[in-house]
Parts: sequence; C-alpha cells; structure tokens
Amino acid sequence: MGYFVYEGKSNSTYTRTSGASFLYDVEGNRKYLTQSERTAFLAAASRMLPEVSTFCLTLAYTGARISEVLALTSQRIDTSARIVIIESLKKRRRGVYRAVPIPLALIKELERVHGLRAATQDSDRANERLWCWSRTTAWSWIKTCMRLARIAGTPASPKGLRHAFGVGALQSGVPINLVRKWLGHARLSTTEIYTNAVGDEEHAIADRFWRTF
Repeated sequence: MGYFVYEGKSNSTYTRTSGASFLYDVEGNRKYLTQSERTAFLAAASRMLPEVSTFCLTLAYTGARISEVLALTSQRIDTSARIVIIESLKKRRRGVYRAVPIPLALIKELERVHGLRAATQDSDRANERLWCWSRTTAWSWIKTCMRLARIAGTPASPKGLRHAFGVGALQSGVPINLVRKWLGHARLSTTEIYTNAVGDEEHAIADRFWRTF
C-alpha cells in the first residue's frame, strides 16, 4: 500500500500518490541525506575538479533543482549581498525568481574558479552559463561525488541533496516560511512534509523515554 502525501490547501485535503511519500520510497528507503552524509558529500566535493566542486557545492548549499543550478550565470550571483538568484524552472511560467543566501566561502570559491566580477563586467560573458553541461553530465558528476563520499542507494542523487537541504534547514531552526522561499515551493504544505524527518531533538526525547524502561 502506498503512502499518503499531503498536497492540499487545508488540513482536510489529502491526495494519495501512486506509491511513494515525499521522504521515503515505496520500499521505505530514506530519500534524503542525513547530516553526516551531507558533510561527507561536501568534503568529497572539495576534492573534485574546480568546476565540478563549485557545481556540487552550489547544489548542496542552495537546495535548488539540478536544472536551476545549470541555468545560473555570473550575473545571477550577487557577491556583495552573498545571494544566488535562482529562476524557478518548475513554475508554469518563466521569470519567477527567488534569492537564496550562500556562505561567504562559496562566494569566494565561485569567484576564484569562475571569475564572477570580471564576467559581469563583460557583456559577452555576463549571461553565459557557469556550467555548460547537459543534465546528464551534471547528474553523472553528482553520482561520482556521492560515490567518493561513500553514499549509496536512494539518497545518492540531486533530489537527495534538495531534500537534505529542506530537512536540515528546518531542523536547524530556520523558519518554515524562509525554507519555503529558498526551495521555491508554491505551497507551504509541501515544505511542511520535511518536518516529518526525525531530527536530534526527537532522538533526545526518545532517549529520555527509553531510560524509563
């Protein structure tokens, strides 16, 4: 029997999917990376070729879809504000953007590898994609990084990174409205599903309960 996934606009509206929940597949396998797996992925990414490394890091730190990161240009990286301007390509119409903050260390790495400032001042380069790869090539690099990090199975994918971003952000105390904005979700109910992941606080509560046995 499949899982039920909340997709409605009110608490009373549910839609049954054809077999998988947001965080687990039909076999019950976790779809998202844990904190330790995410840390291992970032460490592995830092050991890859410079352009591959910046791609993997940008995907992990923004929670963006693989096509959205591939569409980035130097003009969409605001180095002063330390944000990435992402076009939400899953929307039904183009021209819908969201701003996602990224660490200063990633800004510096993007500048070092891609020469952002020089590119934005060159009219011919400003709108060139930072990574001129196909989706297949980009997907292959992510899988290579996952193998290097010794991450296998269902979570070892670009979607696993996106789910990990949502889960990690909420468990770190980021307000859910910000997580929704950063991920580009049309409905808050989609973001709320990430609250179902078991985090450190829930483990601590369970530990206290187990001590009563």
